[in-house]
Amino acid sequence: MTSQWLALRRLRGPRALAVLAVVLLAGTGAWLGAQTRDPPARDASAGRIIDYNNIELSETQLQLIQVGPAAERVFPLQREAVGSIDFNEDLSTQVFTPYPGRIVELFVRLGDDVKKGQILFTIESPDLIQADSSLIAAAGVLDLTTRALERARELYKVQGIAEKDLQQATSDQQTAEGALKAARNAVAVFGKSAAEIDHMVRTRNIDPYLVVPSPISGRVTARNAAPGLFVQPGNAPAPYSVADISRVWMNAAVSETDMPAVRTGQRIEVSVLAFPDRVFKGQISTVGATVDPQLHRGLVRAEIDDPQHELLPGMFASFVILTGDPLTAVGVPQDGVVREGDGSMTVWTTADGRHFRRRLVRIGLEHDGYHQILQGVRPGERVVTKGAIFLDNLVGGGLS
Repeated sequence: MTSQWLALRRLRGPRALAVLAVVLLAGTGAWLGAQTRDPPARDASAGRIIDYNNIELSETQLQLIQVGPAAERVFPLQREAVGSIDFNEDLSTQVFTPYPGRIVELFVRLGDDVKKGQILFTIESPDLIQADSSLIAAAGVLDLTTRALERARELYKVQGIAEKDLQQATSDQQTAEGALKAARNAVAVFGKSAAEIDHMVRTRNIDPYLVVPSPISGRVTARNAAPGLFVQPGNAPAPYSVADISRVWMNAAVSETDMPAVRTGQRIEVSVLAFPDRVFKGQISTVGATVDPQLHRGLVRAEIDDPQHELLPGMFASFVILTGDPLTAVGVPQDGVVREGDGSMTVWTTADGRHFRRRLVRIGLEHDGYHQILQGVRPGERVVTKGAIFLDNLVGGGLS
């Protein structure tokens, strides 16, 4: 156009007017042609975006989402954590020998189930040998003083001894009886029965082996004993450890934000990897009084009945704490709720199944793949239950 105007400026008179008219007619024709040209064809598979919060979907797009009514669902009040199975230390004990000695024989192995009073091991105890020796000596003295008393009584009848000699013999015999009774009690402290003590007294043979029984019924969880090993009371490690595994502990680290909702006595449900289809039930027995300052978690311990002895210490477990009665509220599948860039939560609602409107909601609990809707959706309203993020991407996301 610039070159055309420069040419016109060089022309004069009627010739210039004629050229100018031709140029104007050409420009007008081009403009009219542009106005009457057909608009670009619209893709039949695409919907129509009305604004950032409203959209109309095509038949093809409708196949990419699912729509359903927002129904009321039950949302349990619960907290979740992870932890591990452990022995119930209130039902487990370390078995030490009550007296020093050398282990002679072992009767159970690691993992064996034992009954209360069942023999675990025996030791040869110097203290028991000393007590046995004192018992045999006391029995001998009693026999001697008893015979002396009988002779004194016979002699006293024939005036063979004075009365004071009879009284002395009687006193000696009574003293020997007391000494024997004390010696029997001393041996009984080592676990010897009355029959065993009578046998030692009768045969005059000592029994140097001290029997160490299990104080509880349970399973042997540790064995540090070996024949010939010298052991002393209270010296770790204990020769044996026994635990009642019919009731185990579940130790879990609970987030400090959940700790205020946890109380002793609350019911729990535990799942372990070894039994994915099983749920073990129990109760919280201990809530920690402190929180780890680095992990920001506190200890919560529960007791779980395990009569079949299926839960083994060290098993990884998930921990669901029932903190209250369940609630009934509107629920929307998690695929139907979109978290926007500003942190708000939205769902897409529809009245006719083709036009969709984005709505701001407030969510609460989560359970079994559903969000509890506290505000924004009423029961029965039709919402997008799957593919809500697809609609959000069509309009570009964000709220207007």
